[in-house]
Amino acid sequence: MKKIIILISGNGSNLQAIIDSCKSGNIDGEIVSVISNKENAYGIQRAMKAGITTKIISDDSFNSREEFDKTLFSSLMEIEADLIVLAGFMKILSKKTADHFYGKIINIHPSLLPKYPGLNTHSKVVKNQDIIHGVTIHYVSSQLDAGPIIAQGRIDVNAHADIEELINRIHQVEHIIYPKIINLICKNDIYMENGNVNFKNNSHPRGYICNSYEI
Repeated sequence: MKKIIILISGNGSNLQAIIDSCKSGNIDGEIVSVISNKENAYGIQRAMKAGITTKIISDDSFNSREEFDKTLFSSLMEIEADLIVLAGFMKILSKKTADHFYGKIINIHPSLLPKYPGLNTHSKVVKNQDIIHGVTIHYVSSQLDAGPIIAQGRIDVNAHADIEELINRIHQVEHIIYPKIINLICKNDIYMENGNVNFKNNSHPRGYICNSYEI
C-alpha cells in the first residue's frame, strides 16, 4: 500500500474526496500526513477528524521564502512517502523540491493545460467565452503547471455560465477524477519513466477518464 502525503492551503474538498476514497478502499493507498501552509485551512480539520497526522508549515512564520522551502523539503524527506499530492496547495514548490521528487508529485489544475496556467482560470474562461473548460492532472515539474499531463476532465460551458457555476461543476469533476488517478498511480498502472507518463499495458490513453465528462 502506497504512502501518500497531501499538501493543502484551504478548504480541502479534494482532500476530503481522497480521504473518503481511501476509507472505502477505492484508493490502494494510505494518507500518512496532511501538510498545510496556512494555519486556518479547514482541510486540517478534515484530516484531524479522519485521524490523519497533520503538520502546519505556515509561510507567515518564516523570515524568507528560502527558509519556508527548506523546512517543507525537510518535512517531505522525513516522511518518505511514495506519492505527494497537491490538493489546492497555493504555493509554488521550490526547484529543489520539484526536481528531487520529480515523478512522485502530482497536481490538479482547474484548466485544460497548457491553456491557462496559473491563477484565475475560471474568470479567463468566462471572459474569453470558451465553450469547453476542465481540469488537468499532471506530474509536477519545476516549471509552473508545465509537467507531463496524466489526464484531463472536460465540461461543456453554458454561454450564460458565471464563475460560481463553473467552480462548482469543476469541483465535482475534480472529486471524481483525482481519486481515480491517485488509485491508478498507487497500483502502478500509471507511472513516470524517462520523463514520460506511462500507462500499464498501454490500456489507459491520456485523458481517458472524464474526457467528455458532463456535470
